[in-house]
Amino acid sequence: MDLDAALPWLALRLTPGLGARLTAKLLRQFGSPDAVFRASLTELEACRLPAAVAQAVVSRSAFRDAEQELAEVRRLGCYLTNWWETSYPRRLLEIYDPPPLLYVRGDIQVLNRHAIAIVGTRRPTTYGNQITERLARDLADRGLLILSGLARGIDSSAHRGACSSPSGITAGVLGCGIDVVYPKENRKLFAEVEKRGAVISEFPLGTHPGPENFPVRNRIVAGMALGVVVVQGAQYSGSLITSRLAMEFGREVFGVPGNVTEPSSFAPHQLIKQGAKLVTGWEDVVEELPTEVRAELFPVEATTAQDRASLFEQALSPVEKKLYDLIRVDEAIHVDELVESTGLNSSETLAALCELEMRGIIRQLPGKQFVRMLL
Repeated sequence: MDLDAALPWLALRLTPGLGARLTAKLLRQFGSPDAVFRASLTELEACRLPAAVAQAVVSRSAFRDAEQELAEVRRLGCYLTNWWETSYPRRLLEIYDPPPLLYVRGDIQVLNRHAIAIVGTRRPTTYGNQITERLARDLADRGLLILSGLARGIDSSAHRGACSSPSGITAGVLGCGIDVVYPKENRKLFAEVEKRGAVISEFPLGTHPGPENFPVRNRIVAGMALGVVVVQGAQYSGSLITSRLAMEFGREVFGVPGNVTEPSSFAPHQLIKQGAKLVTGWEDVVEELPTEVRAELFPVEATTAQDRASLFEQALSPVEKKLYDLIRVDEAIHVDELVESTGLNSSETLAALCELEMRGIIRQLPGKQFVRMLL
């Protein structure tokens, strides 16, 4: 966005009492920020604006603050993007209250990459941190943008995991001004995320990270993503807010199972009970993505049965791959023969076979016989 053209957008954002929804209403009514500021008091009050807000718009007093804000944006080397810009996240426009203006540090082009959000508690267990970093790295390896909130805990692990991928990109959505590093210990990570992707905020510069900002921030995380993965979260976790928003926006919701005795396992387990996809690896996420997205991420011409089978094989674990290679389309094989041929124990074999069957890769026949499905 041309920063010179950003002044009226900033003035709208800085007008007291004009939140995202009221601003959206005015823009749809009048067509542009300039037209909003040219409107009469009567026209603004006809839009059911509170009298004080309508008066603030007519007075154009926010332009003084907007000029100072714009000068600071230039000094920081930030970008601004609004609804009408091609750099604005297209998926975010699908939600009912997308922020009209976003502040961006880093590479603004990543905002329209296919993204998966990974969220969770600020007080994760060692298991939570490890599984988050692995999952974020594996998804980033496959070309997905990893979204999170740059908070303590699972958010930080998600960004670190993405940054550990040689080609990984990540974006952090802040609940404060884009010039505010919160928490302070994430200063180095903040810089790394900016370098490897982008840092995003809808809040004006200098905005304090108040608790009321984070639920507002969560709608951007859910809105920009194809799906939201919840790793750990307590009963009243903010990650449940993000997942609820994701459901409202028609996004996929995933849960990573944990120790049933851990309070932090409540959120993902509750979501799984409600129908969220259980996730143990990146394959579980990728296979739920829209067909056109998978085709873009894995550009393989699957025109033959052999080609289509190879796509499934990419998503198999080592144990599943062993079994898959032994199971044929034209001849059933007994579970005992699979155990003997692979050297796996029976419980491990049955668990893997069950997973393959649930994913539609194999089919069980009477007498514990298995055949490969045509792909």
